[in-house]
Amino acid sequence: MHVAVVGVGNVGRSIAYRLLLSNIPEELSLVDTKEGLARAIGEEFKHAASGIGVNTVINCFDHDEDLSGADIIVISAGYPRPQGIRISRRDLLGKNADIIKLLAEVLPSRNPGAKYVIVTNPVDANAMLFKRISKAEFVISTGDHLETLRFRSRLSEVLQLPRKYVSGYVGGEHGEEAVPLWSTVVVEGKPLKEYLQEKNVTLNKGEVENYIKEVPEVIIDYAGATRYGPAEAFTALIRAIALNENKVFSIATPLKIPGVASEVFVSVPTILGSEIRDRLLHWLSEEEMRRVARAANAVYRTYSEAVRLLGLE
Repeated sequence: MHVAVVGVGNVGRSIAYRLLLSNIPEELSLVDTKEGLARAIGEEFKHAASGIGVNTVINCFDHDEDLSGADIIVISAGYPRPQGIRISRRDLLGKNADIIKLLAEVLPSRNPGAKYVIVTNPVDANAMLFKRISKAEFVISTGDHLETLRFRSRLSEVLQLPRKYVSGYVGGEHGEEAVPLWSTVVVEGKPLKEYLQEKNVTLNKGEVENYIKEVPEVIIDYAGATRYGPAEAFTALIRAIALNENKVFSIATPLKIPGVASEVFVSVPTILGSEIRDRLLHWLSEEEMRRVARAANAVYRTYSEAVRLLGLE
């Protein structure tokens, strides 16, 4: 299994290192257009590999077009949200759409049949853009899997339970229109409402929702970037694809939503393996589906702006 990470800034290199630790790829390629960066990180990875006893072949490239023969390609190239400045992920569109377009034009011919995992923000719109230009069969946005982990973490803290006893998903857009899917929450094997009634406790859902949307800003302000959460979250997606695990993740894949002009990348619980399988829409309440549809419209508007900026209309 040959896995490539294109763009090895803060998030990309964290994903790549987690992949090295996972021992999933037999071959790991690092690509970054900042001259020498991929090689520098690759050298460190080789030293680490000696310490942990893995035999992964590590390739390093300064040019996107030098990557070939990859089975799974993680695209994290682009500009991140800056430290100390409050901007939307959507505000990165102008800078990052050009990068996505270039990669969509360059990568497919040298990596036939590759599966693409898009990380670059605004991730859902960029996944749509990449699929349109590349014509690749398998393209996913990492969507709301990271929000899902944040959701579960916060719920476990509020309910004072070990994390392993709390499950649930976030859907919609990776960004402002993220939707906590409360109907999917299970605590100690019971639906959330039943658990709260049984334990006679209350839960401030608004506080939990605010946490999901605000905590990335806190991390970026003080640590400069989110690293370890994304690395763990996205490695789980890659593992599911590589090993055909058929696990449920809240990722964004092409979905037809009434009222949206075309299929749109919006997150709902989805079975993911070597193929994109069932979307579990029946898990969602009517209100949650309405909010997901609103998120889908927001993603489509961002995607349409990218199409306009690139002159693809």
